[in-house]
Amino acid sequence: MNDQKVVIPLKRFLLIDQFPADSKGLDLYLFRDETVAFYVGQSHLAFSRVWEHLLGGFKGHSIVGRFIWVNWPKSMSFTIELMSSQSEQFGSVGNDLNAAERQLIQQYSPCFNVSLNNQPTPLPQSYLPPNSQFRRRASLNKLIHEAERAVKAEDAKLWLQELE
Repeated sequence: MNDQKVVIPLKRFLLIDQFPADSKGLDLYLFRDETVAFYVGQSHLAFSRVWEHLLGGFKGHSIVGRFIWVNWPKSMSFTIELMSSQSEQFGSVGNDLNAAERQLIQQYSPCFNVSLNNQPTPLPQSYLPPNSQFRRRASLNKLIHEAERAVKAEDAKLWLQELE
């Protein structure tokens, strides 16, 4: 069984520019905040697929990617989860990739999953819908630099708290 799971804030995910070799078995992904799931998906290379969503959001090719960018910088705190369909968590569905994705969709009722989702969670009013205009149409490099500054500030704050 591959019980590896990665849970990482989007701002930190954006700073990973190389595909981690140990994440090849991760074939499911989830975009969420602390209260609601936005999207569940599957791909044999989940790490790369998340990047495809993010890049596709600029051109409107990915609804979840666009949602992230129209809600920037608030979306910087969203969480990306990468999971394996081969983990014990999905043993009840025979560790089948399609069945594992279906299980996650049924469990979380994500806002943007239409297939296999009888009652998608309504998008919280605190977020702009994906068809909104970009508030800040910046380049990906600028957004990554903003994420980098936010991560450094967060790390410095944690470090100072540890010193107290």
